[in-house]
Order: sequence, then structure tokens, then C-alpha cells
Amino acid sequence: MQKGRVREGYNKMARRYLAERGRLKTDKYIHKLLKYLPKNATILDLGCGAGVPIDDILLKAGHHVVGIDISSEQIKLARTNCLAGEYLVRDVSELKPREYLVQAVISFYTIFHIPRTQQADLLQVIASYLPSGGMLLITMGDREFEGEHILMGEPMWVSQWGTAKNHKLVEEAGYRIILDEIDESGGERHQVILGKKK
Repeated sequence: MQKGRVREGYNKMARRYLAERGRLKTDKYIHKLLKYLPKNATILDLGCGAGVPIDDILLKAGHHVVGIDISSEQIKLARTNCLAGEYLVRDVSELKPREYLVQAVISFYTIFHIPRTQQADLLQVIASYLPSGGMLLITMGDREFEGEHILMGEPMWVSQWGTAKNHKLVEEAGYRIILDEIDESGGERHQVILGKKK
């Protein structure tokens, strides 16, 4: 089962993942997002991992963070690393419309663990959490692929469209796209999209 493989993989590699993911320069995108946020915004982080550096930056900027992750081990680390955040063990693919009301949703290295045939619906669910002008910051796959690969020695499963399809899905979910680029930090390639809900 794909969900089980993803959950088990991130549980097993939780501390290694925390130690190594710092080489991915996600902080520059968080600083771009900060320019669009109102004071004391609430941000939902889907696939929050251990909470650093992303949630730590947001919390120190005076915002409230609610993080969810399928990995209980990652959530344990997030609760230790980001004491001011709120963290829940949840499966992102099981989110329901209008469960949250937030000013921004972020999701790094997560959406491509959900079957790509479900990603359009998930983006619509996420949009239901945001007011007009609310922000989405998301990473997606840089090429079309579905299957297994090895991440930090653990079997992992991904499902992703290519960049043009990803761009279209985000637009169709009701966003004006502000930024769409490929991030190659840390020797990896990910599409990064920043959008504002219409």
C-alpha cells in the first residue's frame, strides 16, 4: 500500500531526514511568502515534517502554524523543534473541504506522495481553506513519473505530473500564480509554485 510505504519510510528516516534536508534552500521561498501575509496569520503546513526550518521561520515572524504529517515520528520532532506550533498526525489525502480557515497553506515535498489523479481534488480542498487573497506555496514534481524510488535508504512512492500540468492544476484551483520555477538546491529538482487565491 502506497500510504503505508510513505508513512513507514518517513518514520524510519525521521532524524536522518531532519539532518539532511537543510541542504534544500526552502527558506528563500518562505521569505517570499512572508511579504504577502497579514500580521498574525495562521498557516497550515501540509506534510510539515520536523518543522524546521520552515515552520520555525514562520513562528519567529509572529505567525501561527498548524502542521500535519502522516509520520508520527516527524510530528514528535516538530513538537520538540517548534514549541509554539500546533502539530497533528494526519493523512493529507484525507482532508475535507472547509475543515480549516487560514491565511496561507504551504506544502513542501508532500503532494507528490498522493496519487496524481487525486491532486486536482486536493488542490480544490486546500482552496476551500483560504479567503480571497490567501496564499498557497507548494512544491510539485518536475517531470511526469509514478512509482517507487529510494529516499535515504528507504523505499518511497511518488506520483507526479510534469510542470505544465502542475501549473494548470493550480490555476484551475483558483489561484493567480505569482512564481513558478524549478528549485535545484541540494542536487534535487522540484517545481515551486506561489499563488494567490482569486
